[in-house]
Amino acid sequence: MSCILHIETSTNVCSVAVSEDGGCIFELEDHTGPNHAEQLGTFVDEALSFVDNHAIPLDAVAVSCGPGSYTGLRIGVSMAKGICYGRGVKLIAVPTLELMCTPVLLQEKIAEENALLCPMLDARRMEVYAQIFDRSLKEIRPIHADVVDAETYKEFLDKQPVYFFGNGAMKCKETINHPNAHFIEGIEPLAKSMMPLAEKRMAREQFEDVAYFVPFYLKDFVAKQPRKLL
Repeated sequence: MSCILHIETSTNVCSVAVSEDGGCIFELEDHTGPNHAEQLGTFVDEALSFVDNHAIPLDAVAVSCGPGSYTGLRIGVSMAKGICYGRGVKLIAVPTLELMCTPVLLQEKIAEENALLCPMLDARRMEVYAQIFDRSLKEIRPIHADVVDAETYKEFLDKQPVYFFGNGAMKCKETINHPNAHFIEGIEPLAKSMMPLAEKRMAREQFEDVAYFVPFYLKDFVAKQPRKLL
């Protein structure tokens, strides 16, 4: 097993966690942001001091790689790269929308075996950035910039239950009016939610090139979308 430092800065929340052998041994969160520029360095210093004081060798840094806030992702990835260079450890990238599914699955909020998960990140007006997974986290639909109306997810909702969550989901609750639509509150991308996904990538040796890795910026994603989505 391994020791991994986790960094999550894709939204207004700034969070850092440390896992050892798959369990969380340290975590800090700030929900008053965006305060990434002020808080992240302090959080990381405390996390690394904890690791060093307990003589735990650090094996890798996992960072949320988007989509998300341009500024937040840039700060988080820059910090992660600096630690990887300075300590000679591996870099692991964890997609933000995928990590948002972790607390939903771990809290056993979903009973139906055929249910789909739809994490959403808020954008302007009725726009969200969303992805659809099954319960095994197999991607059913890739990330889209969706302008949400009653028909947006109908092809999925007509067939099976879909659970919507994240900071983009609540504003869609009245618009997505379907008996198979379910909404889960209080789900945010947090560093501690990255642990099982980072551990899986660690075991597979699925690492990033520290020199060339860049996160999945929303502005770059939007630029590549068909005009009708904007």
